[in-house]
Amino acid sequence: MAHVEGQQHPIAIYFKIWGLLFVLSFFSYMVDYLQFEGYLRWFLILLFMFLKAGLIVSVFMHMMWERLAMIYAILLPPLCLLVLIGLMTMEADYTFLTRVLFFAGP
Repeated sequence: MAHVEGQQHPIAIYFKIWGLLFVLSFFSYMVDYLQFEGYLRWFLILLFMFLKAGLIVSVFMHMMWERLAMIYAILLPPLCLLVLIGLMTMEADYTFLTRVLFFAGP
């Protein structure tokens, strides 16, 4: 018999996370079924999306068991991009409002 090295995780962890993903998906579908509107709808959709993505990345992509340096190397660049996108969005709003203020007719 060959000796296999590496981490072995109990399969129960994967089944529990899989079940939790089904529950979060159910809640996500219920947002549409119950016809929530406006900001509450988008907040709930984004919340469930981020929770599911976090579970998938942490457990199924084995990030939960990685070293902190590896986690920073993978997760920090997308977070920095999101911050920069937010800053650009605020700058775009400022530019648009300035153009409306100075170039709009009386």
